Amino acid sequence: MNSAELKAILTDWRVATLIILVILSLVAIGPHIDENGHLATNLQYGLDLQQGAWIQLELRAEVVGFTTDEPLQEFVTKLSNSLDADIELIDENHIEIRKYYTQAELEQKFAEAGGKLTSYQQGVSKDTGSHVKTILETKINSLGTKDAKVNTLAGMNNVVRYIRVELAGVDMAEAQEIVGKQGKFEIRVQTVGNQTEHVLFGDVITSVQRPQKDLQTNSWGVEFTLNEAGAQAFQDAAIRYGATDDPENHYLAMILDNKTVYSAPLSSDLASSLKTTTTRRMVASTGTGNAGADQATSLEIHLRAGALPVDVAVAGSGSTSAPLGERYKMMSILAGLCALGAVGCAVYYRYREPGMVLPMILINASEVVILLGFIAAIRFQMDLPTIAGLIAVLGTGIDQLVIITDEILHEGKVPSPNLYLKRLARALGIIVAAAATIIIAMVPLALMDLSTLKGFAIITILGVLVGVIITRPAYGRIIMQILSK
Repeated sequence: MNSAELKAILTDWRVATLIILVILSLVAIGPHIDENGHLATNLQYGLDLQQGAWIQLELRAEVVGFTTDEPLQEFVTKLSNSLDADIELIDENHIEIRKYYTQAELEQKFAEAGGKLTSYQQGVSKDTGSHVKTILETKINSLGTKDAKVNTLAGMNNVVRYIRVELAGVDMAEAQEIVGKQGKFEIRVQTVGNQTEHVLFGDVITSVQRPQKDLQTNSWGVEFTLNEAGAQAFQDAAIRYGATDDPENHYLAMILDNKTVYSAPLSSDLASSLKTTTTRRMVASTGTGNAGADQATSLEIHLRAGALPVDVAVAGSGSTSAPLGERYKMMSILAGLCALGAVGCAVYYRYREPGMVLPMILINASEVVILLGFIAAIRFQMDLPTIAGLIAVLGTGIDQLVIITDEILHEGKVPSPNLYLKRLARALGIIVAAAATIIIAMVPLALMDLSTLKGFAIITILGVLVGVIITRPAYGRIIMQILSK
């Protein structure tokens, strides 16, 4: 191929688009040497390919069906008081009880409240499950450097019983500390002796500042703001229990997960102002030194995200060690190279022409590079199902390239330019129909609560789209130039 022919191929918009995307993908992947002298990239890896931990949380609540002759709101209020639990009305015949009770216990309570239990499912509604997922994602994202997946596991009845959290790059102890607790934040005020009374919960907190160090006391703290209702409740409690008149004997306690993170009397200025006005801005102090700084960071996470609406229990957990993750990573690379080599051998066996094998392999490899670049750009976590999707793209990709080549070489000879365009269009039509079938088959896997299969489905769909839109038209132009020789 002379320079003029090569220039004609490279300047063709289809080939030029492919080359530009490959270059941009390589930039997004960003191969470089890290501080340890190892080859590194911008790709994010899941638990299968690096050290990390996963936790499956059980939501300690129930979704139950019921019947009652009582007015609906009165019945729900009476039942909530009897159970000492928050109750959410899902519809006229179903409620969500945000506290764990057995079916036998609930049957008795329902009968006492004037109703009858008709169904019992452990878990929460789909809306509550999504809310819990959002809170956990907020907590994890507040850490900044953690790579995580949070997935709700719902049944056919739309009741969410479990939530699976995968945290790459952390050990099990840290993972349980981050997501294994309900995150209950409460403010209490001292009354008589060591007795305290509830003032407010963390759900009235509207904004939270970053942890700051008091230069006078060297104590770390987190400033946060209460809503109007919370500020009013705080003022009412301070006046009712005498904290405004005698602050030295009425300490303010801030409690996180039943552990006091702040305990001190109200300042004289605050006590005086509370007699006449509400105070919305508060500061929770967590102590000095590194321990105080770490606790302030943890407190900020809980305050920003709020407490989970239901209690949780760890139903299962597991972890991947760093050496095992590296081994899986190496095996995945070898599997990809072997798949690419096997594809090349199959193509060579079919056509017995090295000049046709190389373009096919390069086109196939370019698809993988573009997909890896997209994965790096959106910071999508790569795991074993994702790599299986990449290998599947190699297989489906070579099938479609064979369809194009066979269609163009129909009757064993190179067609005229006009006939070539007709055959290429017919081949692309077949490929588009096949691609649509694959996408339709993969969409349910991508949308359903099957966390381990989502990566496979998403990468397969993206690979098919990249092939149909970018690489197949470019290959059609390249193969015509080669066959015309």
